[in-house]
Amino acid sequence: MLHIYDSVKKEKREFIPLEANKASLYVCGPTVYDDAHLGHAKSALVFDLLTRVLEAHGYEVTYARNITDIDDKIIKKAQAQNKTIQAITDFYTEAFHKEMASIGVKRPTIEPKATQSIEAMIELIQKLIANNHAYTTPDGDVYFDTQSDSEYLSLSHRVQNEEERQERVESSGYKKNQADFALWKSVHDDSVSYDSPFGKGRPGWHLECSAMIEKHLAKPDAPFAVDIHGGGADLLFPHHENEAAQTRCATNHALANYWMHNGFVNIDGEKMSKSLGNSFFLKDALKEYDGEVLRFYLLSTHYRSNFNFNTQDLESAKKRLDKLYRLKKRLFGLTCNDETTPFQEKLLEALGDDLNISTALALIDEMITHANETLDTAGKHKVLKRETVANLAYIEKVLGFGVKNPYEYFQFGVDEATKTKIDTLIATRNEAKKAKDFALSDTLRDEILALGVQIMDTPQGTFWEKI
Repeated sequence: MLHIYDSVKKEKREFIPLEANKASLYVCGPTVYDDAHLGHAKSALVFDLLTRVLEAHGYEVTYARNITDIDDKIIKKAQAQNKTIQAITDFYTEAFHKEMASIGVKRPTIEPKATQSIEAMIELIQKLIANNHAYTTPDGDVYFDTQSDSEYLSLSHRVQNEEERQERVESSGYKKNQADFALWKSVHDDSVSYDSPFGKGRPGWHLECSAMIEKHLAKPDAPFAVDIHGGGADLLFPHHENEAAQTRCATNHALANYWMHNGFVNIDGEKMSKSLGNSFFLKDALKEYDGEVLRFYLLSTHYRSNFNFNTQDLESAKKRLDKLYRLKKRLFGLTCNDETTPFQEKLLEALGDDLNISTALALIDEMITHANETLDTAGKHKVLKRETVANLAYIEKVLGFGVKNPYEYFQFGVDEATKTKIDTLIATRNEAKKAKDFALSDTLRDEILALGVQIMDTPQGTFWEKI
């Protein structure tokens, strides 16, 4: 069975989907006006892991993650750089995809963009107005009436602070209540706007996710639009609270059955914030560490816990992952049948307990230690080798660790020019060996070693790794 912690009900709940053997998941994606930071990476990794675990439990997963490509921050950046909105959003969307791929995050099933969903947003606003849950103002704005919703704040369980800002846009003097939030902001100048029955304007921050979920995932007559809605803990209020209110008041169903939120990322003990100047961009971390090392490190703490990023723990995580790759290297070239082992069952049981990564990693450490010790004493143990290869393949599938060629994994930090030189020298050395020119072969070997690497001649070919 699979149990997940529901952020709203504050308890672990057995996962029972709306539709048998299928799971629907929606996660709030990036606003594409800047590079992805470690907070983006942590959230993307958590729900990538969740998707893999759901699939391992036999579910067919429909995973949607939106792209916010219209926002005041995007408009300001485009103006500052004298570029079009699309030039900015295309650039950062491509960068986001590339960086997520570097840490092993698979693309979602559906990735809708806000600019492609304006019609769905307008339709949702019209339903809210018709249901007396939204109102228009004399200046052309449309607001959600929070006092019309008796269940407002039931998601975050908080007392509304009258001074607390809920929006990324300036508030209107025509708001009925301080807590009311914008569904549509009118535009009266020549900046980016869209036509609507309410006049030219742009959608509010919270609107797009509700509209996209209705458009792509919701089923008629279902009690919930999606099985699981996820995102960072900072989104619980006001973003997810307002999403839930919009959907609840515009439709005949709730937004989600389960709510999952990952913890914050801290940099050396201090909450990550651009205002503090410690927003560690993922692209910078990828210059120093292999993407899979970052994946292993960022997933090594339970997803609901706040994560303290520091280089000492990152180095420790790398050494832990190195052990997996050294075992993989010992068994390199061996294949296995798609068999289930006791280790795999225990690993899935651990991850089925609200993604219990600590227990999962402890099981992996034990498996690696046992395999190495047994191989040292019985190197030709065929059953152990077969089961270990199967276990490594399962770890790769469910956790995304160990996906690389084990020799290439240990090449990180060598620049492309040097890699090309080494590969050329190895090819020349192999030709010399075939020609039985052992003197030239030895000379080339010494030249390769002088580049700070070691070479291994195996039945599968000659490989090298950084010392």
